[in-house]
Formats: sequence, C-alpha cells, structure tokens
Amino acid sequence: MAIDKEFYNEASAAKLGWDPTWFGQCHFDKKLTLAIKKFQRENGLTADGLCGPGTFRRLWTYREANIADYVAPNVPNDGKARIVYNGKEFPIEWERTVLWDDEGGLMAKLGNYTSMAGKRVRKPTMFVNHWDVCLSSASCQRVLDRRGISVHFLIDNDGTIYQTCDLQNIAWHAGNSTCNRKSIGVEISNAYDLKWQSWYKKNGFGERPVVSDAEVHGKTLKPHLDFYPVQIEALKALWKAVHNACGIPLETPTGAAKNAYTADVSSGRFKGIVSHYHITKRKIDCAGLDIEELLEDIEE
Repeated sequence: MAIDKEFYNEASAAKLGWDPTWFGQCHFDKKLTLAIKKFQRENGLTADGLCGPGTFRRLWTYREANIADYVAPNVPNDGKARIVYNGKEFPIEWERTVLWDDEGGLMAKLGNYTSMAGKRVRKPTMFVNHWDVCLSSASCQRVLDRRGISVHFLIDNDGTIYQTCDLQNIAWHAGNSTCNRKSIGVEISNAYDLKWQSWYKKNGFGERPVVSDAEVHGKTLKPHLDFYPVQIEALKALWKAVHNACGIPLETPTGAAKNAYTADVSSGRFKGIVSHYHITKRKIDCAGLDIEELLEDIEE
C-alpha cells in the first residue's frame, strides 16, 4: 500500500516538532517531499521523501551544531534575545543572552547529556536552580565538562545568561535521572565561601551580598555569599522565558516544603520551579534564594 507522503510528513512534524521551513519549504506538499529527498541523498539516507525519526535526527543534530544558521544570533542591545527549544527560538526579556553557537558562547560537551534528536518533543515540567561554587560561568562549564555532566543554562556574575544546549536535550544536572528527564537546569555563578569576597572586588564585580540566616533541611547555614541583584533579575527573566516556551508552571514548594527536601520534587511529581536541595538532602543549593517571593514579581 502506497504511503501518503504529505500526510505522513504532517503527522511526523506534529509528533517530532519540525515544520517545512526546516527543509526550506512552506507547506506539506510535493515540494517538501522533494526537498526531503534531496536532504536524504546529501546525507547518505534512503531518499524516500519521508521525514521519519532517522531523517529528523540527522537534520536536528545538524541544526543544533550550526544553530546560528537557523536561529537569529543574540545581538547585544537588539532587543530580540532568544532561547532555543527543540530547534525553535523563543523570546527572552534579557538582552545579555548568549547561545552556544554565538560568539563567546559556552557549549555543553557532547556525550555529557542525552540527545533527544529524533524523539517526541520533550515536555519538561520542572526548572532546577543550582549555584556553581565557581568564580565564573566559563569556569563552571570547564568543571562540568571534566565531570561528564551538563546543564542547560549558566548565569554569570554580570547577569549574562549562557544557553549551552537545546532544551530538547536531557541535561545531567540534578543527580536524579527522573528529575533530569523532567527538568531544565541553571547554574548561577557564586563561589559560596566568604573567603572569595575579596576576589570579586579585586576583579571588578563589586562586593557580593551575604546571606547570614539561610535555612535548609531544618538547619541554619553559616553565612555565605549571595547572588548579585543583576543575577536575580536575569534568573527571573529566564524563568519567565522558559515558562512561556515549555509551559513549566510558575509555582514552587511552599510552607514546610519551602526550604527542604521534598518527596514530590525528588520523584518528579512536582511541576514548577525548585532548588537543588528540594531534590536531595545531600545538597544545600540554592539556600537563601526565596523563589516564592521572586515569582510574585513575574507577570505572565
């Protein structure tokens, strides 16, 4: 029985998240079928004109490696900063946003995350906040590379947001495979220990705020360095952009669960924005980050 190629490709696009423009076309028609065949021949695939998982995976991986050819670059002060989810661009209200393929970008190392190319569109339900215990985002990325792990975003000392890989990919950041599959993660630059305060001042970033009474898992932590205000503003912009792109609710654990390990989060049942300590009692980041209060500032 002959396959209706136009119907097949339209169904594939709905399932996998591509559209005819990925092949330089506008409609699900014979021109698209021919364009798919051309791409398949050029990449050593069976030229049947059907964009199934194999063809999509090859195209998605090529687009990811050359994202600047498909997504407009984030140009400082152009007012059109973007994040990327399943090969598509979504706006973010923060000019200092850098994609992995932009000049000066930071990229998650291949093999340190689970590629979801050719798979059904991932629907993350949680956003996990971490502090990196590093002096800069560039340093953090090097550490992640060496440890064989990854995260979707980094926020530097000056508030620059770096996206290191497509949100369709499963980054390895939560220390919990279930939470990794369901989440997007960010590492916010902060060396944590008060001994690094002089380094920040010496290197022109200015004095960091200090958290003196943060509680986590029922204990009060010793005073430690806090995030710069510009990092907090960048983080709120990122939460909002990811919410708009992926649908992650602007909700967070409250009450007794606000500052402690939470079984609903660790199991992946919770939907919303959390800190790493909500996932495991072994972590304390980001103690002192009042997600509940910050979410009140975000207008949907």
